Amino acid sequence: MNAAADDSIHVSVLAERVVALLAPALSDPGSVVVDTTLGLGGHAEALLDACPEARLVGLDRDPQALAAAGERLARFGERATLVHAVYDELPMILDRLGHHQVRGVLFDLGVSSLQLDEPSRGFAYSRDTPLDMRMDPTQGPTAADVLNTYPAAELTRILRVYGEERYARRIADAVVRERTRQPLTTSGRLVDLLRAAIPASNRQVGGHPAKRTFQALRIEVNGELAALEGALPAAVDRLAVGGRVVVLSYHSLEDRLVKRTLSALAQPDVPPGVPVVPPGHEEVLRLLTRGAEKPTAAEVESNPRAQSARMRAAERIREGRLSSSGGGAV
Repeated sequence: MNAAADDSIHVSVLAERVVALLAPALSDPGSVVVDTTLGLGGHAEALLDACPEARLVGLDRDPQALAAAGERLARFGERATLVHAVYDELPMILDRLGHHQVRGVLFDLGVSSLQLDEPSRGFAYSRDTPLDMRMDPTQGPTAADVLNTYPAAELTRILRVYGEERYARRIADAVVRERTRQPLTTSGRLVDLLRAAIPASNRQVGGHPAKRTFQALRIEVNGELAALEGALPAAVDRLAVGGRVVVLSYHSLEDRLVKRTLSALAQPDVPPGVPVVPPGHEEVLRLLTRGAEKPTAAEVESNPRAQSARMRAAERIREGRLSSSGGGAV
């Protein structure tokens, strides 16, 4: 997620720390690093500047973001290859480009500043805009489609699981009632509905009362967690020994998934209590961060959208293809 104040150039979250973690793996000529969520190219630019021997493959599902990043990275010429793709397509993209292994992978999850700041994209609940929320506006259902077609039970599940919304059922029932009168198509009308559905005593718990519902809709519309669940092990699978993966997440669901995946690969792939680890079942990763690192107070002050960021990183320490369980290499 690239973030910044409205009146300045977009600033990438934890950019210096991201470079510090990835740069040691990118010193050899021709080293390849993949930015799986290119956004406006801030992290990519910092990496290419800091690692002059490295080449970058940048993926993004948003054509508008790709165009903007392309202009930003044009000065690097053939060192930067940009591809319109979702990050779970990473293995196919690398095969097509002839990169069997890479030295670094970055996931910067969440919504980019371009998407948040563009009213027509419908990601922000602070203004009245169409309920779109697609990261790739060229395909797939919108948030309005979800709200106006999903049954109450499915809406409840999405809000409860993806938004961790305490009042998921109340909100779902209110949505179903409201859409029978007129389809929900704008964020302003949805925010009004949420304010009415959530008890007054709880409207400010955990921030804006629309925050959790908008998060849930965005995750559903873009299939974010499903894509990440497959993409993260696939990225580790393509890392060379000594290669590194860095993940920035912005809500607890993402961070738990990242923690679970990296922690499993940083342990031997054997049942608990096995006294001797057989060859080929040792841990695949070495964790580079102690828990999830957070931005400093100074960074949050200069870049408020960094506040919820959580960063985890790991280094590949052993060869071998990951097993189907994701718990080791074979």
